[in-house]
Amino acid sequence: MENNEIKENYINEKTGIEYKKVGDYFVPNIILEQKEKVILNKYGRVRLRFLKENKRAEYTVMFMDGTLNNYIKEIQKIVEKKTKSYNKRNYKKRKYNRRIERK
Repeated sequence: MENNEIKENYINEKTGIEYKKVGDYFVPNIILEQKEKVILNKYGRVRLRFLKENKRAEYTVMFMDGTLNNYIKEIQKIVEKKTKSYNKRNYKKRKYNRRIERK
């Protein structure tokens, strides 16, 4: 006689995904990783829009791999650092020019 027991959980040998029985259906037992929330500033939003509109394949790959947030976060840091550096240099030039004008 065959074993007609219905298992509560089983693992698909092809995919390695575990399924659990919920009611009459088997549902994949998948737990998603918690992702860090990134607050986008002006430069992050601009880069994200550029990727979506012009580099669709790169955007999709990064989104699916879960590397998009880290990439956008890194871009924001780089641009903020360069902007601060530029503003400091510009401020010093303006300050120097004001001294010359006063003389």
